Amino acid sequence: MQLAQEALRVTALAAAPILLTALSVGLLVSMLQAATQIHEMTLSFIPKLVALGIALMVVGKWMLYLLINFTEQLYQSIPDLIG
Repeated sequence: MQLAQEALRVTALAAAPILLTALSVGLLVSMLQAATQIHEMTLSFIPKLVALGIALMVVGKWMLYLLINFTEQLYQSIPDLIG
């Protein structure tokens, strides 16, 4: 059970920067669209794509470190899990 909790924690930590970036950019674009009454679908897609690319460049190294660290701990705990 502890392993599942740790996996969920790592997943949430790894996904949080990307999800929060998409949420904030989507909110800003939606407010801009509501203010200008321009409802073009690509207007919401392109800024999110650019922001997510920038976010991945900024936090990608940290996310990779987090996943590698979890995987190493998982492999090291295999003997304890077996018996």
